[in-house]
Amino acid sequence: MAKIAIIDDDPDIVEAIGTLLELKGFEVITASDIDAGYDLISNETPDLIILDVMMQEPDDGFYLAMKLRKKGYNMPIIMLTSVAKATGLEFGADGAVPINEFLEKPIQSNVLLDMINKYLS
Repeated sequence: MAKIAIIDDDPDIVEAIGTLLELKGFEVITASDIDAGYDLISNETPDLIILDVMMQEPDDGFYLAMKLRKKGYNMPIIMLTSVAKATGLEFGADGAVPINEFLEKPIQSNVLLDMINKYLS
């Protein structure tokens, strides 16, 4: 089955999503910050990345996504955000940030699984 990286500084989110994905047969690898996330992706080459927007810095997820694309990584990136709720701003996969999908936290498990299946099929 596919290998999915979860990069998020919230251990509850990582555990919840990780458990869901493992129950569905995915291999899950995790990191809690962008440096560890970059190393993880470089060493493990996941099939898909689930990436938080705000970690230690408000734009960590954006920074990591851009760094990965610049280095030639092209696996799908699903970005999780609570930015819209915190700021009132809305984001979309319009090309401004090199990701495939933005999903608002809290994410419903069926929506996340549908997105993962969409990009891994």
